[in-house]
Amino acid sequence: MLATLRSVTLGVVAGVVSGLFGVGGGVLVVPGLVLWMGLDQRRAAATSLATITVSAATAVILFGRASAVDWPAAGYLLIGAAVGVRLAARYLDRIPNTLLTWIFATLMLVAAVRLALP
Repeated sequence: MLATLRSVTLGVVAGVVSGLFGVGGGVLVVPGLVLWMGLDQRRAAATSLATITVSAATAVILFGRASAVDWPAAGYLLIGAAVGVRLAARYLDRIPNTLLTWIFATLMLVAAVRLALP
């Protein structure tokens, strides 16, 4: 029961942050699944990607109706993301979990620094 409540809470928070800032899966769900739910980095990443479909579809409907989507850019990103996630899924099992965690933490740190700089 507690795991279900935590999962739903994490999903709501990620959904709100995703709707406001365009982030959620990687930035909130993966750390939440690792730190709060006890999943390893690999399983957290895969679980986060599995949930993106519904949140992205909801966002497409709502933001698309508001004419807030740059459709050409979205199309090109979709193509690139499909290729990238396929490559990552193929090689994910070959990367040690500890290394994945460090790479993810470094990516989040670099992103935070870049966003904080004017």
